[in-house]
Order: sequence, then C-alpha cells, then structure tokens
Amino acid sequence: MSVSDDTIKYLAVASWVEVKEIDSDRDFATPVNQTQKRFRLDLLYPLRQWLNQIDVRHPKLAHSVCKLIPAQCPFERDINLFGRTLFHIPPMCKLNPLYEEVVMLRFRALCYLADECGEDITPYC
Repeated sequence: MSVSDDTIKYLAVASWVEVKEIDSDRDFATPVNQTQKRFRLDLLYPLRQWLNQIDVRHPKLAHSVCKLIPAQCPFERDINLFGRTLFHIPPMCKLNPLYEEVVMLRFRALCYLADECGEDITPYC
C-alpha cells in the first residue's frame, strides 16, 4: 500500500473541487483561425509607452517622482456625522487610464532609492 493510493482517492474531498472525467476524444483547444481579433484603438498608447520607458537613474528624479505621486489615493474618504459613517467615497485613482503606469513609475523610483542609493524610503510610504 502506498501513500499515493489514499491521496488520489481523497484529493477531491480535500480540495473541494469536483472531479470529472474528460473525454479524450474531444479537443478543447480552439483553432487559431476561429479566434476573433478585435481592433481596439488606444489613444493613450504613446503616453503609456513613454511612462514605461522612463528610466529612474538619478536620485533627484527618484525623489521628485516619489513626492509627486502619492502612495494612496487622496480622494478616498469616509463622510462621518456624529461618529457614524454616512457614506464612503471610493478611490477615484483607479478610474485614471494611466493609473498602472504611474504606480509602476513610483515603484521603480522607490526601488532605485532603496536598492541603488541605499536610502530609507519610509517617508514615502
């Protein structure tokens, strides 16, 4: 008796996944000619590329980027009245179409300051 015999029998119970046998006759891959290609015009693509290509190699630039781009969304708020939360304003930063690129630029600047310059980056967090 091996351990794998018991393990295979009770794998579906332990992982909460329903195990179904797959028909080996059926092909699940979609042929290349049947995939639909959608043309999507991205007007901000040049700006995205420019932000992604900024190479942070100077401490002054890295400090400026970290000061300019906030760590958290400044628009997120809880509106309170007499100690009770009336409503919550969600972060609006994620509506920015360049949000990911700007956050990655800030991350690269923080990594440069911490790894290359050996500076403490806790004031920027």
